[in-house]
Amino acid sequence: MGIFIEINLENDRLSLELRQRLVSVCPVDIFKTEDQLVAACPEQVDECTLCELCLDIAPAGALTIRKLYSDQHLVSRGSKG
Repeated sequence: MGIFIEINLENDRLSLELRQRLVSVCPVDIFKTEDQLVAACPEQVDECTLCELCLDIAPAGALTIRKLYSDQHLVSRGSKG
């Protein structure tokens, strides 16, 4: 299966708690923590269902998902509470 999205994440804008939440909220385990930073696992990115749960959690603009097939960008909106 080919990669159809690109995930960009600004760790410096995420608290340790938010980093842990990103890892736990993803239903297909795209995110992992390493040395207290969160990253998208390259081998899991193609499993993304574009559920947007990560975009709801990350602060506005700290996480971007680019759809490579349309060049559309989905941008995090910040926590809803």
